[in-house]
Amino acid sequence: MNDMAISHHGCVLLVVTALSAIALCGFFITKTSGFGRYNTSVLVVILAISFGCIALISGFLPGQAFSGLLMAVVGFAGGMVVGKEQS
Repeated sequence: MNDMAISHHGCVLLVVTALSAIALCGFFITKTSGFGRYNTSVLVVILAISFGCIALISGFLPGQAFSGLLMAVVGFAGGMVVGKEQS
């Protein structure tokens, strides 16, 4: 690997980490007090996507496993929205 590829990889990893941190900060700033079912579910979705992206970029998670993770997150978020509407 040449130096350009390493610096590009590091920059992409830094950007994804920064976006994940911004998403977590936004969650904690805008959430209501306490951790109910909805707040905990949103936190789990944010963390799953963040750690999955970081693992994908770092090479610890293959692309096919990451797409499975995204499909699981979409299904979980869909159930979370339907559950909130029924409450």
